[in-house]
Amino acid sequence: MDNSIKIDPLGFREYDARWLYPTSINQEGIKLVGKGFGTQISKKIKGPRVTVGHDYRSYSEEVKKQFIEGLISTGCNVEDIGLCLSPTIYYSQFKLHSDAVAMITASHNENGWTGIKMGIEKGLTHCKEEMSELKEIVLNKKFITGEGSYKKINDFNKNYIQDLSNNKIKNKVKIVAACGNGTAGIFAPEILRNVGCEVIELDCKLDFNFPKYNPNPEDMKMLNEIAKCVKENNADVGFGFDGDGDRVGVIDNNGNEIFADKIGLLIARDISSKHPGSKFIVDVKSTGLFENDEILKKNNCQTVYWKTGHSYIKRKVKEDKAIAGFEKSGHFFFNKPLGYGFDDGINSAIQICHLLDNYGKKLSNIIDTLPKTYQSPTMSPFCKDDEKYKVVNQITNEISKLEKDNYKIDGINIKKINTVNGVRFTLEDGSWGLIRASSNKPCLVVVVESTTSDSRKKNIFNFIDKILTSTGKIGAYDQKI
Repeated sequence: MDNSIKIDPLGFREYDARWLYPTSINQEGIKLVGKGFGTQISKKIKGPRVTVGHDYRSYSEEVKKQFIEGLISTGCNVEDIGLCLSPTIYYSQFKLHSDAVAMITASHNENGWTGIKMGIEKGLTHCKEEMSELKEIVLNKKFITGEGSYKKINDFNKNYIQDLSNNKIKNKVKIVAACGNGTAGIFAPEILRNVGCEVIELDCKLDFNFPKYNPNPEDMKMLNEIAKCVKENNADVGFGFDGDGDRVGVIDNNGNEIFADKIGLLIARDISSKHPGSKFIVDVKSTGLFENDEILKKNNCQTVYWKTGHSYIKRKVKEDKAIAGFEKSGHFFFNKPLGYGFDDGINSAIQICHLLDNYGKKLSNIIDTLPKTYQSPTMSPFCKDDEKYKVVNQITNEISKLEKDNYKIDGINIKKINTVNGVRFTLEDGSWGLIRASSNKPCLVVVVESTTSDSRKKNIFNFIDKILTSTGKIGAYDQKI
């Protein structure tokens, strides 16, 4: 590869492209990625129209400019909607009828990261197969050449804001909208006020330095700040939006974090009463309560546990004709007749407001209708990109052997193992633990849930931590229980 071009091959991840900029990719490298994506599109569609946008980072416009140059050089006709959210880009494909979309964003990653979320089929984004093809095109420079064009689309965000603003609630809900100084700050407060909420803003002023914490609704720092604000203002609910607005974290009226998978189950129950016989897709990090929920059973609904990742769940929702999908990280997907199928954190917050509206109760009381479980946050121990999948395979084999040997964890046998994405082992009492490789960072992902007690949750985590430590490949956790 030319010395002036820098592209770390590991940046082509399972469903997003992510690099440290300009350390692991430079401007020329970004341009080649644009050429690669343009080539992918142009192989399928002649003279394609591609909608492009960017998030609020100091270097995102610079990255977008180079990416667009690459697209145009392959014959793509670029329509640039400017600063926006990922769901705004996905929405643009339906509104503008473009042939493909690309969003320059590193989502919730720390400053210094850049990335691209991209898709060709409406409502879907690249999965492993498409990312592998893109990587092969780019690294081998197998580009199509053509003459494309550039057009700036002004004020497109108004269409997106108006579309969501039409989904009014009947009774006013007092909310905290926290954006971690990320891009959602110029969208979420306005939209939520428009639908009928009383909005208390928290860190909604755009600041690409993220001075307090990363805009990540799985980060306990962000959640603790929201909880404090909810209690101080006697709010009904707190919402935390990630850096590109496709995820939401939830704090109840008492200041307690409600993991998105349990909110998803409440929404699924509500949907199931209106749409019996529906199918739901949830990721492997999600609560085990979906499997045996009495209301879902009563309404003849089915739940499938699938691979973690917005691209995987989106695709599975479409392929299985599921009515909705939920991911513990806060990605929610509403398919026809409830939505377009893509993930949108602000729309998800609106659905939660409707849930409060329909029940006429406090969120803490609605949550109490679910069986109590003891959940860990999502924990991420460092593991090198070129080692993490090998480590997970090793752990999967070890846990499979322990199951055959009737090994007991906290005195309980392993009942079943799901290996659709890493290894999720479920104990006979329904408690479970998960170890998988992160798809967008050099780390593993660990989640634990106990149906029985906080101590069992901790003992399952201690089992996982011990088995991971024994590999010698694990570094510090971002957070632990």
